[in-house]
Amino acid sequence: MIRSRLISSTNGKQNVSPTILNDSIPNVNTKTTANTDKHDNYLDTLNNNELFGYLVIGFATINKSILNLVIKLFPYTPLWIIKALVYQNYCGGDNLPQVLKTGERLAERGIRNMMISYTVEACDGKQMSVSIDTIIDETKKSISNCLAPHTEKMIKENLINAQNEIEKVKLINEVPPGYVALKPTGLIENAAEILLNYENPKFQDKFNQLVKSCESICDIAINENNLLKVKYPQRQSPFVVIVIDAERNDLQQGVYKLQRDLMAKYNKGIAYIVGTVQMYLKESSNILKIDNELAQKGGYVLGWKLVRGAYIHTEPDRNVIHDTKEDTDKNYDLGISNTIENMNSENPTVGHLVVASHNGETQLKATEILKTLGVNERAEKVRSNVVLGQLLGMADNITYDLIKNHNSKNIIKYVPWGPPLETKDYLLRRLEENGDAVRADSGFPLVKGIFSTFMKKLF
Repeated sequence: MIRSRLISSTNGKQNVSPTILNDSIPNVNTKTTANTDKHDNYLDTLNNNELFGYLVIGFATINKSILNLVIKLFPYTPLWIIKALVYQNYCGGDNLPQVLKTGERLAERGIRNMMISYTVEACDGKQMSVSIDTIIDETKKSISNCLAPHTEKMIKENLINAQNEIEKVKLINEVPPGYVALKPTGLIENAAEILLNYENPKFQDKFNQLVKSCESICDIAINENNLLKVKYPQRQSPFVVIVIDAERNDLQQGVYKLQRDLMAKYNKGIAYIVGTVQMYLKESSNILKIDNELAQKGGYVLGWKLVRGAYIHTEPDRNVIHDTKEDTDKNYDLGISNTIENMNSENPTVGHLVVASHNGETQLKATEILKTLGVNERAEKVRSNVVLGQLLGMADNITYDLIKNHNSKNIIKYVPWGPPLETKDYLLRRLEENGDAVRADSGFPLVKGIFSTFMKKLF
C-alpha cells in the first residue's frame, strides 16, 4: 500500500536522500510489534470496486519504470478514467452526500469518523476552479451537514447495545470526533504572500481577514459542539474539531501565528482547534515548547496534530529538516510520548492529540502508552482525546491491524473531497510524494494479494 503523510503538498520536487524520507519504523525501545506485512486479511474487508482500484495502483507501482511513467502521464489522463479506476479509493467524493456515504463505508470497516478536507488551495497565485467564498461556504456546510450528523449517527449506533449507564458513558466516548481540515492557502487570495509577511503592517489587514475567515468556520463548529453536548453531556472530547493544516516551511511561521490566535480564542478548557506541527523540522520540538508556554500564560489548552512532514520534496532549505530519518523518528516519538504525558498531568496544557502517521510501530506505540495510563477519570479523558489518523486509501493494513488485533476504536481517515479537477491534483501529489517509498517497496505483493482475495471471493 502506498505510504504518505497527512498533509497535502505543493508542486515541484527536490532530490531527497532516502535517509530522511520514509515514514518508517521508529528507532525506539519498545516491545510492541505491528502486524502490517500480510495483505490478505485487510483485503478481505474491501469490496470489489475498492479491490479493483488498489489493483490498478499495484500495477502502477510494480516497478520504478512503470511508476515514473504513470507520474508523467497522470496530468494528461482524462478525469473520467481516474474516477472510474482509483478515485473512490482516495477521495471522499465531489459533494457532501458522497462524503457521507464514504463515512458510512468506513464505519462498516470499523473506522467511525473522518477528517474531511475541501481540497482547494490558492498558493503562489494558483488559479482555482472555485471562489474563496465558495470554499468557505462549502467548508461550513461540511460541518453542519456532514461531520456533526455523521458523528451523532456513530454515537447512536454505538449506544444500541448499552446495558447500563456506565456502559453508555463508555460507548459515547469510544467514537472519535469528526474533523475538518482547513488549508490556509485555500482561504484567501495571494495566501503565500500574506503568510510570508504576516508581521508586516502592510499585510496586517489581509492576515486579519484570513483569521476572520477561519473564525467564521470555527463558530459553526463550536455551535454544533454545543448542540451535541446538550444531548450527550457525558462526552469527554469534542464532537467536531477544526484542524489547521501545515504549509511549506517558508509559510509556516504565519500558519503558527494563525493557529495560535485561534486556539487562544476558542480552546478555553476544551481543544476545539488543533494545530499541526511537522516533526521532521528541527525547530518542531522548540515550537511545541513555545506554544506550551504561551498556553500556560494565556489560559487556554493546545490541540496538536503531529506529523513527520509533508514537504520533503519541495523544501529548498535542507538545513531545516533533521539530518537523518532516525533523528526524525526519535523526535516524532518523543513528541507523541511527551504530549500524552502532558495530557495526563494534573495541570495539562494539551487537550487533544491526533497521531497522524502511516507507521505501524508509531501508531501501536501510542496505543500501548494509552493502555498504561490506568483506569481513572483522567486517563479516560486522555484516551478519548487521542486519535490515530491515516489518509483514505493509505496504510489500510495498519488500520486493520489496529482495529482487529489491538481493539483500537480511536481511528479516523483523512478524506479529501471537492471539485474533481482539484482532487485530481491531490491524487497526483500523492503519487509524487510517495514515489520514493513506492520505488523501494514494489507493488507486486499488493497485486498478488488482491488476486488471491478475488479467488477466495469466487470460490
